[in-house]
Amino acid sequence: SQPKDIGNGYKAPFSTLFEQVGLHKILSLLESEDANVRIHAVKVVANLAAEETNQQRIVEAGGLTSLLMLLRSFEDETVRRVAAGAIANLAMNEANQELIMDQGGISLLSLTAADAEDPQTLRMVAGAIANLCGNDKLQVNLRTEGGIKALLGIVRCGHPDVLSQVARGIANFAKCESRASTQGVKTGRSLLIEDGALPWIVQNANNEAAPIRRHIELALCHLAQHEVNAKDMISGGALWELVRISRDCSREDIRSLARRTLHSSLTFRSEMRRLRIEY
Repeated sequence: SQPKDIGNGYKAPFSTLFEQVGLHKILSLLESEDANVRIHAVKVVANLAAEETNQQRIVEAGGLTSLLMLLRSFEDETVRRVAAGAIANLAMNEANQELIMDQGGISLLSLTAADAEDPQTLRMVAGAIANLCGNDKLQVNLRTEGGIKALLGIVRCGHPDVLSQVARGIANFAKCESRASTQGVKTGRSLLIEDGALPWIVQNANNEAAPIRRHIELALCHLAQHEVNAKDMISGGALWELVRISRDCSREDIRSLARRTLHSSLTFRSEMRRLRIEY
């Protein structure tokens, strides 16, 4: 679900250039003094990174380090947008996700999210963070290095494609967190709730854009599966959304998941009795 359309139609000559000059040469052009050369080189790398077969080679040749350096150097928006897109593509690979974290990528993406204004840049950054949110091992780092806050900051953009990536990140994070709680690895309230994501989640649970709505419905169900989140969810208005999802969601699997989740929580059941909600 991460868009790969990063190169603005430059795809055809890229593989040829790649074959002619080799990966190391292309990566060295990322550090060129000439801005046009840098932009062209980063587009080549981004398009190569869209192909799974190239991802490991790019990382092994030092491409990830170079791309993160481009984000760090506060270059012009085009370079940062395409670099973020390349990182998003590399972040589809689980081994690369940990390398991105080890090289300070979460903090850099978070800083880029705070600075960027262009919706395409924000979509790429949100897509990269969303991919990282799907990795169980990165949960704590995503929180401490500002990843969740960055996603919540990106919603200022309001563009549906950007919000869809934010929603995907939140759903990925909630799913991993739920799994960790079930396995006893994680205790205590959801980090999403701790970082203030619940109001946005509730607000977008019935978003008119189907991709956003689906991600958020799943995120709510994952959060609701753990009793420790129930009180916050009730005070934040999430219970009403779960009831609505259990009745009205067009997808039977999500409706059924919401129903089961409501039934399995003592706190939700007692609140629904108090409010005389039939379930």
